[in-house]
Amino acid sequence: MGEVSLDLLTIGRSSIDLYSADIGSPFEQISAFNAFVGGCPLNIATGSSRLGLKTALLTGLGYDKVGDFIENFLKTENIKTDWVPRIKGTRTSAVILGIEPPDRFPLVYYRDNCADIQIDLDHIDAVPFEAFKAVVFSGTAFSKDPSRTAMLYALEKCRKLGITTLLDLDFRADQWSDPRAFGIVIRAALPLFTIVLGTEEELLATYLTDKKQLEIKHQQISAPEIRGDIDAAIKGVLESGVQTLVVKRGKDGASYFKPGEGETKVPGFPVDVVNVLGAGDAFCAGYTFGLLKGWSHYQSVRMGNACGAIIVTREGCANFMPTYEEVIEFVEARGGF
Repeated sequence: MGEVSLDLLTIGRSSIDLYSADIGSPFEQISAFNAFVGGCPLNIATGSSRLGLKTALLTGLGYDKVGDFIENFLKTENIKTDWVPRIKGTRTSAVILGIEPPDRFPLVYYRDNCADIQIDLDHIDAVPFEAFKAVVFSGTAFSKDPSRTAMLYALEKCRKLGITTLLDLDFRADQWSDPRAFGIVIRAALPLFTIVLGTEEELLATYLTDKKQLEIKHQQISAPEIRGDIDAAIKGVLESGVQTLVVKRGKDGASYFKPGEGETKVPGFPVDVVNVLGAGDAFCAGYTFGLLKGWSHYQSVRMGNACGAIIVTREGCANFMPTYEEVIEFVEARGGF
């Protein structure tokens, strides 16, 4: 292919998401589901594209109709799919979700032999990393080989090219052989990242030492309760060599940290919650948009907060990501940046 110039590449999982059509109903009483798409990197790619960034996705799809469903969505969203391989002998991932506002969102993952975890070194070699300004990785992509090694290889390439690398911690305990393995692998990779984004729970998971510190209630895989020392976890990430750590705090907004500079708090936008799934991905899209447009970290985090606040008022993730115009109108009506 000829020379290309793109803003953002996101790498990792993708799925068909079957969301309860009976909002508020207990999972066992759901009568119908709506079919959307999801997966942390796919959500971030969609949010970024709708904001106006030239975006591509690297994920794996099976030779199946679910793969066709996802690929069709990506193309309609103007997300480049040049580096989305179909991988023989695998299946495209799926997720089933219950929606019980304000605080119950049970998840069931179907990721046995899923295509996106089969991304390998050859798939990484096919990507022209020099064409991108930034690359976003998701933590789940480090959970198993060959994807884990492929991610490290991609990080090597980015480092040599001087590309900004972002890690969305994306902790999903059931995707790891042992929840403590998440921290061991992620801590080893941290020095290769420019920016790390995560919730307090994900930061605590990064330094988890005892499985008893982790509790998942109501099968809320994406919202575990984790006990630990958050200040020590923040300190550990900052000492790893990353330039910026962004801590997502939901309705309380977010904070960012830089080595030697302490914490900067950025207020959020109070809204009525319908579905919290996808909020962190929307945040990452908004934050990355600001970053690549040369905005200050404060403005970029504020943009992320706005995107996250908008998406939690909606039913799903990628399909409901806001446009640039929607976000600006939302922010200006609530005090601006």
